[in-house]
Amino acid sequence: MSTTHTRDIGDRHDLDVLLRRFYAAAFADPLIGPYFTQSAGTDLEAHLPRIADFWERSLFRTADYDRDAFTPHAALDEARPLTAAHFGRWVQLWHAAVDGLHRGPVAERAKAQGERIALAMLHRLAGRDAGTTGEGPGFVPLAVLELRSAA
Repeated sequence: MSTTHTRDIGDRHDLDVLLRRFYAAAFADPLIGPYFTQSAGTDLEAHLPRIADFWERSLFRTADYDRDAFTPHAALDEARPLTAAHFGRWVQLWHAAVDGLHRGPVAERAKAQGERIALAMLHRLAGRDAGTTGEGPGFVPLAVLELRSAA
């Protein structure tokens, strides 16, 4: 695994660079890319400031974010069901983007937060017990374990 930076995520600029790297990979990914390019029709330039606000609030508590992140995902799921494989791939790409640029406690918190978000979204979309009882669409962190073991 090659790294461009070894410092931690420190500010909004770092988040902007990280998010551009992540979304470049996500848009190109054969599994989740169509959700961005076909289903959601995501305008990246319009989306990035909002998602950067989300991550800045989540990691640094310095930005305002009062949007509902679940509703757009629920609409996507209704049009084209999202599964544990989709969320697992999102987590893998998120980890790869973070690891490719940053090392440190904030970077680790960003990866852990990404895992929590993916699992919470999956549970909300599929039912609160999905993936934890052996029923339902599966358990997202399995993909994370596979990613970590490959590192």
